[in-house]
Amino acid sequence: MLQSSMKWNFTYTGEVESGGSSDGLTPLTKRLLEKRNIVDPDAIRQFLNPSTEDLHDPFLMDGMRRSITRVKDAISNGESILVFGDYDADGVSSTTLMIEALREAGAECDFYIPNRFTEGYGPNEEAFRFAYDTGYSVIITVDTGIAAIHEAEIAKELGIDLIITDHHEVQEKLPDAYGIIHPKTSSDYPFQELAGVGVAFKFAQALLGYFPKHLLDLVVIGTIADLVPLQGENRVLASIGLQAITNSKRPGILALREVCGIEGEMNEETIGFTIGPRINAVGRLQDASPAVDLLLSPDLEEAREIAKYINQLNQERQKIVADIAKEAEEMLLERDDKDNVIVVAKEGWNPGVLGIVASKLVRKHDRPAIVLGIDTEKGEAKGSARSIDAFDMFTNCMEVRKRFIHFGGHAQAAGMTLDLEQIDLLRKDLNEIAERKLSEEDYQQVLDIEMSVAIEDISLQQIQEIDQLRPFGMGNPKPLFHLKNTPKEIRLIGSKKNHLKMQFQENSTRVDGIAFGLGDLYPHISPADRLDIVGKLSINEWNGRKNLQIMIQDLCVSEWQLFDLRGSKHLEKNLVIPHGQEYIAVSFQGMEESPHDVQIFDHKDIESEKAVDGLLLLDLPKSISQLKEVLNKINVSKLYACYRIEDSTFLKTWPSRDHFKWFYSMLMKRGSFDLYKEGDLLARRKGWDRSMVDFISQVFFELEFVKMKDGLITINAQSSKKDLKESVLYQEREQQLYIEQTLYYSTYKELKNWIDPLMDKESMHVKEEVVNGL
Repeated sequence: MLQSSMKWNFTYTGEVESGGSSDGLTPLTKRLLEKRNIVDPDAIRQFLNPSTEDLHDPFLMDGMRRSITRVKDAISNGESILVFGDYDADGVSSTTLMIEALREAGAECDFYIPNRFTEGYGPNEEAFRFAYDTGYSVIITVDTGIAAIHEAEIAKELGIDLIITDHHEVQEKLPDAYGIIHPKTSSDYPFQELAGVGVAFKFAQALLGYFPKHLLDLVVIGTIADLVPLQGENRVLASIGLQAITNSKRPGILALREVCGIEGEMNEETIGFTIGPRINAVGRLQDASPAVDLLLSPDLEEAREIAKYINQLNQERQKIVADIAKEAEEMLLERDDKDNVIVVAKEGWNPGVLGIVASKLVRKHDRPAIVLGIDTEKGEAKGSARSIDAFDMFTNCMEVRKRFIHFGGHAQAAGMTLDLEQIDLLRKDLNEIAERKLSEEDYQQVLDIEMSVAIEDISLQQIQEIDQLRPFGMGNPKPLFHLKNTPKEIRLIGSKKNHLKMQFQENSTRVDGIAFGLGDLYPHISPADRLDIVGKLSINEWNGRKNLQIMIQDLCVSEWQLFDLRGSKHLEKNLVIPHGQEYIAVSFQGMEESPHDVQIFDHKDIESEKAVDGLLLLDLPKSISQLKEVLNKINVSKLYACYRIEDSTFLKTWPSRDHFKWFYSMLMKRGSFDLYKEGDLLARRKGWDRSMVDFISQVFFELEFVKMKDGLITINAQSSKKDLKESVLYQEREQQLYIEQTLYYSTYKELKNWIDPLMDKESMHVKEEVVNGL
């Protein structure tokens, strides 16, 4: 058996009804909508056909009217306005959008994004004083500012009117700003989950007095890249935003498409895995201003140069992430105990990429993770946190707010700065909180599975129907499906051979399976395994040909497994033992060495009801009953046939009764036969194997049909009639032949089928009861 790494939650047990319905929806679409609690006809319409008509009035947000009035006054008075942004994709797109809206409204404005390394996250006093000295009288924050208590006081002291537009979690106290525009501080606003760029877009709409469609290509970047729930207004903005960015003529977008090799329609995956990471990479490694310059650039050639530079930064970012992740893993290996919440810190780690590293640790260890870069000169550590579904990072860190100099974020992601002496205390506090609040199951990622499907039921039409629910993301995950099948083919792919590619076929339907990052499972999957797979269905289009595909998230084998290593001369290399699992080896003929120093047991010494993960059969039994006895005693999920044969009985000619008759007749005619001198000659003349001549002679001698002395064979006149099978030697050879034929020279499928009933303890127990009862 091969255990799944995640917890599978089958959310629906009923069968999908066939046929359509009066509203034109297929049963599959209706089920997927019901799973998302979308059953009301109006809600269904809004979900399947996102429209700008479903967006809310921006003036429902508290502080909007007052703030817009102040900005319009500033424009009329010729005052300078500073847009203070953040360095991630949401902040960059928010900054760009706000600058474009202000310029269109006639404002004198510029933007400022703090340097992650020298200034840290969010507004800071030095930047505000610089803005004052430069002549700015109004500062508008985008995607940041809701925790800027001190900075709001500085702005007020300087006579700067501070308008905060943000979407991050609200803390105990609000800044004393001129205006705060935040969905979660607006009791009358119907939707509270807008991204920072969504809030900025609402501000732009209110300022310009119309719906600014030309800014939607910016809105979609931050909305998808910031992983806000794609529900309500976010779904509308993301959906129409994807259409906008697909058709965008913005030079920065066109340049990004070129450098990323994006052709045709853009979707949420294009933003999340291609566009977003590149925009994020700038602020992770340096000042994020070039990313804003790219999106604001009116010149395509200039945009191309910036895009190339940004792409190089992203490649550099990838290498830095890989190096830090490796160091973090090494640190965890050195620890004796497995923490409930991972906290790792080291000097020299780039603070800009630590959120990505934290995400990698969460995915690998299924635990919340905080990764910190140490600054010994300041005596501080700065970094990022990522979490699992069951552990709200924002809420739980707020319980120990005293540990931080700065802290902010969401349930699943946060940023922080703390004194060095607080690192171990923070680790201790969060581990105690997790110990108190979480169960063992909480540390296992949950896959919510929509339904089980058969290979032959998957079609292009079905996948296209599922795609009606796009864009997928937080709050509207791409549906996960379960299938059970034996791969026709399975192989390792990728430059590092760390991914799996499978091919499933049932009748005329073929589905390719891709499992990224699961290459380490390859040696633990045997050829005939029926795999249980959970993944996302998609269409892979290549050279105009569309192929069905499932992107595998997790897999398992629910039945016992047979690994065929018969005849292998490289067991050490071919046998991979999973970490933490118990393996033993069994010998029937007294072998003293086993691969990887696995403990060897004599077959007679196996305890009844012994349970192990893996059992190695090092050699062939002398009788089938020996093997049956071992398998009856032991409980095992993985069986390895590791035996070899040096002197095969099966490959030697097995004499028939006619062979025995001819040999006996020859002895009767000749009276004697010198086995030593004439054995080879007889074998050549008859086309027999020499061993067959010896075997026939030994059987006759055992049955007392002949006498033998120093190789001279003569007829025994006193012999009695006996059947050949009365010979122990004949029986042993016949048994050995059967053992080799069954256990060694059989095909994989034949061997698996032969062992199958022996592994079914319940079935064997029933058979024994019946036999004993008779």
